[in-house]
Amino acid sequence: MTRFNILLGGNISLTPRLAAQTAKARTIAADSGIRHARALGLEPELWVGDFDSTESQLLEEYRHVRRETHQRNKDETDGAIAIARALEKGAGELVLVGAHGGRSDHVLSHFIQMTALKQMGIACFSSSGDEEAHPLVAGNLRLCLPAGLTLSIIALDRITGLSISGVKWPLENRAIDPGSTLTQSNVTTGCVSISLKGGRGLAVISAIE
Repeated sequence: MTRFNILLGGNISLTPRLAAQTAKARTIAADSGIRHARALGLEPELWVGDFDSTESQLLEEYRHVRRETHQRNKDETDGAIAIARALEKGAGELVLVGAHGGRSDHVLSHFIQMTALKQMGIACFSSSGDEEAHPLVAGNLRLCLPAGLTLSIIALDRITGLSISGVKWPLENRAIDPGSTLTQSNVTTGCVSISLKGGRGLAVISAIE
């Protein structure tokens, strides 16, 4: 399975976990997201966007990277275009780096898009280094995590048959409606297993070091 990093414009914290997750993966940068390449030791093979948010210093530093320039008045965000190019290149797994923080409309659209990708069979998650979001659809997800992290399950529509283990407050076969805070601010005790029978959501992990 070919893994692609998608470098987006939100801020990141350089953690050992993020460095390991992005190492040895192919990389596509979306506009100002290219600023994360140096910190993570990545060399993008493609740089897409309208470049309206990229500093001139970065334009010069990465002038050797192949660019795909788009008009500002377009139907897709730079991040969506970068994801589409990765899929065209055969991506089976995506890491959205820098998808957190920044403009809320971009953050939310990336989260929703991840659930759509997961339903298409594309493995994906987003990370800012100190926080991750994993899309949830019907099926199982296992995450090997240190103990003591904050784990929240956010329902995007009604989730049925939700079971969670490897946390301080496990659940078994519960239904969760959008807006419920029952599954917010749980605490990991080690490897976490999440399963659901129906619906869509996000597993958000915070306080990663």
